[in-house]
Amino acid sequence: MTAYVPPGWPSGVHPPGTERFEDTAVAWLFDLVPPEYRRYGVLRRYPTVLSRMARHHVAADLEAAREGFRTARAELADTVPAHGLEGVLEIYRREGTRLAAMARAVELVDAGLRGGSFTPKL
Repeated sequence: MTAYVPPGWPSGVHPPGTERFEDTAVAWLFDLVPPEYRRYGVLRRYPTVLSRMARHHVAADLEAAREGFRTARAELADTVPAHGLEGVLEIYRREGTRLAAMARAVELVDAGLRGGSFTPKL
């Protein structure tokens, strides 16, 4: 029987309670934060600290994408033609969707690192 993980669980991260869960979670989380974070041993020793930092980092990226979307028309109207501006807005839409899903995935991994378990909904 395979372990259940909820929708949005990141691929490549083993489910909580399985072999190598913590190792795969830490590797995935390190991919979400600036590479310099790998220098700090405390983040490897305490994966919940790393997940906290990843949560904040992804949330800041998501907020930046939202702010960029909100202000793009006003800030770029004089320098980018309308079709280019539509392309910029589409990038913000796609990245916003991707970052929101990533934020949810970080929350799920964080819950797993904190001992949470997931039960399938019937």
